[in-house]
Amino acid sequence: MQSLTRPAEAPRHDPAPSRWSYRMNRLWLTPAYRRVLRIGAPVLLIGAGVGWYLSDESRVNAITESWQETLRAIEERPEFMVKVMSVEGASEELAEAVREELALRLPISSFDLDLDAMRQRLVAFNAVADARLRVRPGGVLAVEIDERKPAVLWRHSQGLGLLDAEGEMVAGASSRADWPDLPLVAGEGAELVIPEALSLIAAAAPIKDRMRGLVRIGERRWDVVLDRDQRIMLPEKNPVTALDRLLALDEGRKMLERDIAVVDFRNPRRPTVRMNRNAVIELRQTRDLEPGGYVQ
Repeated sequence: MQSLTRPAEAPRHDPAPSRWSYRMNRLWLTPAYRRVLRIGAPVLLIGAGVGWYLSDESRVNAITESWQETLRAIEERPEFMVKVMSVEGASEELAEAVREELALRLPISSFDLDLDAMRQRLVAFNAVADARLRVRPGGVLAVEIDERKPAVLWRHSQGLGLLDAEGEMVAGASSRADWPDLPLVAGEGAELVIPEALSLIAAAAPIKDRMRGLVRIGERRWDVVLDRDQRIMLPEKNPVTALDRLLALDEGRKMLERDIAVVDFRNPRRPTVRMNRNAVIELRQTRDLEPGGYVQ
C-alpha cells in the first residue's frame, strides 16, 4: 500500500535583497560615487602610471630633449626664418643706429624675436617718435620708424640741441653753422613752449631775413631778436597777436628800419621804443610813433 504523504518541499528563495546588496545598490545610485568610479579611478590609475614612469630622471631627460628637438625643428623651418631686416622711414644715420642697436644675427627664427622688447629699445632713441616691427612673408623683418624732424635749434646751458615741433629732443648739435635753416630759440623754459615759438616764427615771416631767433624771458614771455642788435619785447599773453600788430605798424611806417634798439610791446596798448643814441634827435623830429607812444 502506497504512502499518501508528500515529499518535503525545498525552502523558498527570499526575493528581498540582502542588506549588503541593498547598500551597494544605493551607493551605485549616488552620482558622486559613479563619477568617482567612471572618471576618478581611471585618472588615478593613469596618474600613478605616469608618475611611476617619470620617477626615472633619465626618462624625463630623454623626453625633454626629444621635445626640444622637435620644437626647434619646427621653429627653424624655412617659412619661419628671418633672413633680411629692412629699416623704413629713417634717415641713413638713424637706420644705421637702429641696426647697431638690434644687432641681429641673421638668419634667425621668428620665434626668437621679442618684437615688443625690440620696439621699446628703439623708441628710447631721442630721434624716434614711434616704431613698428613685424615679420613679413619671405623672411623680412620690417622696422618702420617715425623719425622726429628737427624744427628748431635750441641753445641751452650745456650747448646746442635739436627739438621737434613738440619740443622733444631729437639730437645734439655741435655748431649753429651746421643748421643754418633752423630758427634759434634760447632761454630757460624755451623747450617747454616750442609750439608757441613756431607760431611766432611763422608770424614773423615778413622779417624772417632779419630774424636771428627767439629768447624766452623769465619762463613767461618771448623776445624776438633781429639783426643790428634790435629786439622786440612781446607780452606774456597773446604774443602772436601782438607781433602781428607790430608788423602791421612796421609795414606802414618802416619803424624797424630806423635806428631803434628795442621795441617794447609788452603792453600793446602803450608800445614804446628805445632808440640808439644817434637816432634820438631824428626820431623826435619825425614823431613816427603810434598815438600814445613815447620815446625812451
